[in-house]
Amino acid sequence: MNANHITVGVFEAKARWSELLDLVSKGATVTITKRNKPAGRLIPFVDSEAQRRIEAGKAIRTLSKDCRLDGLKIKDLIEEGRR
Repeated sequence: MNANHITVGVFEAKARWSELLDLVSKGATVTITKRNKPAGRLIPFVDSEAQRRIEAGKAIRTLSKDCRLDGLKIKDLIEEGRR
């Protein structure tokens, strides 16, 4: 069994609800079964706005790795853009 994925029956999930939520808050995924068939899944909450910002920051860092000013000053480039 994967340590980050747990499968429990609905009765067990009801009895261990707080424990399961603690595990999910630490990154685990819990599948809840009813009569041995998947009925639902508990997954970690992801703040989509925060995740979007993190991904944007990563993209900017990746793109900026190959950008060089080759001796130019940012102030000069700003002035050039104003003309």
